[in-house]
Amino acid sequence: MNGYEAIAKILKREGFEWLACFPSNPIIEAVAKEGIRPVVFRQERGGIMAADGFSRLMAEKGKYGVFACQGGPGVENAFGGFAQAWADGVPIIFLPDGPGTGVTDTAPNFSAPVNYQGIMKWTGSINSAERIPDLMRRAISALKNGRPGPVMLEMQRDAMAGEVSSIEGFGTPEKYVAAPSKVKLRDAVKRLLAAKRPVIWAGQGVLYSGGSDKLTELAELTQIPVITTMPGKSAIDERHPLSLGAANRTAPKAVWEWLKTSDVLFAIGASLSRTNYGIDIPAGKTLIHSTSNYSDIDKEYPTDIGLLGDARKTLCMLIDEIKGEIGEEGRKADTSVREAIAEVKKEWLEEWAGLLNSDMNPINPYRLVNEINKAVDHETTVFTHDAGHPRDQVMPFYTATVPHSYIGWGKSTHLGYGIPLMIGAKIADPGKFCVNFMGDAAFGMSGLDLETSNRNGAPITTILLNNGTMGGYNRALPTAMGEYGAGNMTGDYAGVAEALGGVGIKIEDPTEIGPALTRARRINFDEGKSVLLDVKTQQELKFSAYPD
Repeated sequence: MNGYEAIAKILKREGFEWLACFPSNPIIEAVAKEGIRPVVFRQERGGIMAADGFSRLMAEKGKYGVFACQGGPGVENAFGGFAQAWADGVPIIFLPDGPGTGVTDTAPNFSAPVNYQGIMKWTGSINSAERIPDLMRRAISALKNGRPGPVMLEMQRDAMAGEVSSIEGFGTPEKYVAAPSKVKLRDAVKRLLAAKRPVIWAGQGVLYSGGSDKLTELAELTQIPVITTMPGKSAIDERHPLSLGAANRTAPKAVWEWLKTSDVLFAIGASLSRTNYGIDIPAGKTLIHSTSNYSDIDKEYPTDIGLLGDARKTLCMLIDEIKGEIGEEGRKADTSVREAIAEVKKEWLEEWAGLLNSDMNPINPYRLVNEINKAVDHETTVFTHDAGHPRDQVMPFYTATVPHSYIGWGKSTHLGYGIPLMIGAKIADPGKFCVNFMGDAAFGMSGLDLETSNRNGAPITTILLNNGTMGGYNRALPTAMGEYGAGNMTGDYAGVAEALGGVGIKIEDPTEIGPALTRARRINFDEGKSVLLDVKTQQELKFSAYPD
């Protein structure tokens, strides 16, 4: 067999069922012959983002997205998508075509391994067909272990034409789960139980490890409330009385209250990376930091106790230790924390009631979010935001329930991520109603991939906030916007959806939102078509932020 056939057989052995790709790469034909379905997107970023969405939902089950593209311009165009996956810690394997061993290092050719090193966990290049089993083993092992992130194996054309006698040297790389030191764990338990106002900060690692049930058990046992990060949103049911909500740069009022007044913060499954799209941890707190990546500890904040290990494993060990200290029922009988949280949530919703129930025309974005919350079945829906104001508006108010019912993303914020992300989520779980919430500017970055969703039987629903402008830019660019209309944009987005083989629904009255979502779900499942709700909205510059 040649190199492409060898890699295709290894991917099949590892359980890969589909390949995101664009536009050309010999691996596409090779995997198709192995029964792995190639899904061609309209541009490189779309394929990467779909592989990203698939991995976010399936990594817990040991399944990952894979993307392939041509060398040269394909590899260059792919950079942005993998930069986002690197920032958000998403495991994807990247198999780009290489120009050949004789030219790859010759300027001005683009060397993928050299240029991608800063946004990949591991990079390699196949310069000999005989090395393929070993290099694929290293790539898959890096994909499964340590901090989640993308890996890349470049396939040099001349080397791939060589003969591979056997793939048995590949073996089967395992995923290894680390556990924290018991001494450090006991120190952490003492600090948590002695704290006057502790809080849990739960990240995406809880979801990747399948630890949501244990996170809830820990919270109930200790009566410690939980904040989730944006990527960690849905790690705890946000209807739970100990859930404070998710922390973007906007968040429910309870998040701000507990983050400000807490004395001990226990971070689990989170990198604690500072970002423009998250909340910084205030100084003066005892910090207990549990992560699977040793380099995260003491990276941004001084760490008092570091717990290096898998999130679920760590949570299980904490629960056992705490039960030994305070009994099987722990502090469940104490209702004071739950009552305090309920009071703050009530105040917050009363403050926002005017906008959440607004009859303004055009539709206020918060009324749109409120109607979505009332219309969807949260347990059978996977929801995501796009970048910008739509994210800042929907994150605090949309209710995430079961694990992976919301895909939060955005340490880097590439416009247009939501559409292909939901295509990947739909491929991962076809039984879910996959919904993307985006602005009109974001649609311009990935709207054509609605055709990809229709062509490949992965129908999604997109809710588009059509306000004719780039939200908030008039504040930063008053002359450019006021005199030249620099960031204003228009379009018949429902018409575009129709032209791409889907269904477009225009909405101008808030009472139409709920019925339109019900119809969209039916069309997705019964007709196999993607739906775009083109909602006429106004620009809204109020956000749920209480930094002081």
